[in-house]
Amino acid sequence: MKLKQLGSNMTVLTLNNGTEVLFSYETPVAGFSGTSYDYTYFRTDQKWSKTTTRHVNKYLNGQDAAILGQWEINEMVS
Repeated sequence: MKLKQLGSNMTVLTLNNGTEVLFSYETPVAGFSGTSYDYTYFRTDQKWSKTTTRHVNKYLNGQDAAILGQWEINEMVS
């Protein structure tokens, strides 16, 4: 695993399988999964603060993202 600080209270955890998970504060809220030819960005279905929403939007940078249940994202990192 690899941890990278992207900004204030905004961190990306890269798992051993290559999946990235964005944390806003201490909560996993978005990420990226896949290979170079088949990939998917994802974001939580949970409504969070304006700051967390800003973190997610900055991370996704306009990419279409699948909506996952918060529990699914939590499972990725547990």
